[in-house]
Amino acid sequence: MKLKEVKKARIGIYTMGLKHYWGQFEGLRERMLEYGEFITKKVREMNAEVYFYGLVDSEQEGVKAGEYFEANHVDLIFAHAGTYVTSASVLPVHQICKASTVILNLQPTAQIDYTRTTTGEWLANCGACPVPELANAFNRAGIEHSIVNGLLGLDYTPKLSMAEENTANRKEAQRAWKQIEEWVRAAAIKSGLKNARFGFLGNTYGGMLDMYSDFTMLQGQTGIHIEVLEMCDVNRMLQQVTNEEIRKKREEIQEFFRISEDDAADPLAKKPTEEELDWSAKVAAALEKLILEYDLDAFTYYYHGAPGGEYEKIQSGFIVGNSLLTAKGIPCAGEGDLKTCLAMKVCDIAEKGGSFCEIVVTDYEEGTILLGHDGPFHLEIAEGKPILRGMGLYHGKQGSGVSVEAKVKAGNITNLGCTQMIDGKLKFIITEAEAVNGQTMTIGNTQTPVRFKKDPDSYMDEWFAEAPTHHFAMSVGQNAALFEKAARLLKINSVTLDK
Repeated sequence: MKLKEVKKARIGIYTMGLKHYWGQFEGLRERMLEYGEFITKKVREMNAEVYFYGLVDSEQEGVKAGEYFEANHVDLIFAHAGTYVTSASVLPVHQICKASTVILNLQPTAQIDYTRTTTGEWLANCGACPVPELANAFNRAGIEHSIVNGLLGLDYTPKLSMAEENTANRKEAQRAWKQIEEWVRAAAIKSGLKNARFGFLGNTYGGMLDMYSDFTMLQGQTGIHIEVLEMCDVNRMLQQVTNEEIRKKREEIQEFFRISEDDAADPLAKKPTEEELDWSAKVAAALEKLILEYDLDAFTYYYHGAPGGEYEKIQSGFIVGNSLLTAKGIPCAGEGDLKTCLAMKVCDIAEKGGSFCEIVVTDYEEGTILLGHDGPFHLEIAEGKPILRGMGLYHGKQGSGVSVEAKVKAGNITNLGCTQMIDGKLKFIITEAEAVNGQTMTIGNTQTPVRFKKDPDSYMDEWFAEAPTHHFAMSVGQNAALFEKAARLLKINSVTLDK
């Protein structure tokens, strides 16, 4: 269960047509509205807030629609090309409301009945006719837009239709609606990031120059707010944790994880002691309190204090708690990596997971690259139950504690990297690949064997050329088109590798 609900995308929809037609062709106006209401119903089922204006069929209606969408602060407008309309009728909508725009050219029937079709029947199917005119007018007015072409996908045929309009199972309808759903999810990502509160605890790992980010730059480009936190804030939460809360966290840990035995190849990885598990449970409860008190949507952290200090002991319990938080919709990124935390949040809003990763090792025999980290891990996309191991030390860091060993479930995955370029602008680096059931090490780290569309070296040639950070988020599914759309709405540059 998510700790905090993400804001829904606010989608504006209208259907366009020419006012002169309504008096000339009986039923055409009502038919256009029926199509628009069908689109509205489908989009609403995608867990979006939908604002359907109705028909835009004149310059006056265009002004009213623009004001309606602006008043409702929509994130995205679907402009449904129902039949021909003059571009002068539609342009005011988008000059008043600056929300991103997608023109929907969705023909109701796959084939008109040539022997029976009247002018009115043809006009009900000529939604493509105004699209070039709209594209030209939008371009000259500086209005960015995208276009979805295909079939409407009705699951019935309206009474007035002279042709079969039940096209829900046709590939042209399914392809179009897949794109529409991606646009809705992309709008949800933009909406979810706007004013999202990212906690930044401690500092960024010293010397990792690719990790360092300008808080103002991140807020300016994505809309997120960054709340700077201190270890004493965690310590304050820790003092409030009760024995009952520790008990409940232990139950949660038992439910999510499998506790290892002393069966690892690495002598540093042992069965966690009861004391270590209790401490991880207590720190996990404290972290959840921190998230709730500061109303956070995401969290990135790193602390490297004096050896043996009290705060070092606190941070030793972070990985388990932050893995639990990530599964509850609060992505947690280690080493103070805000940009990858942003990528993880994008994946999470899209309901595709988003696990903290870097290159672990290449397997040239299998043609795979192991991707993972020492935690945290997105438990919702795990292959089986993740394993908890007690670590004698955290490599490259102070202290020791309990760590997560897991892999992402086999199947399609998409990696989303977020980097920053010389001009200060963010860039998304996107790759679709396949997680496979290969071997992994028993060293208390997350590891997923991934096979790319090219051999490992050829893929790394492309990846490294894009100036990535060494961390990224792994999501489940084929999400390149979705992440590209999200980047476009956020006005962030993106590149998709290995197409």
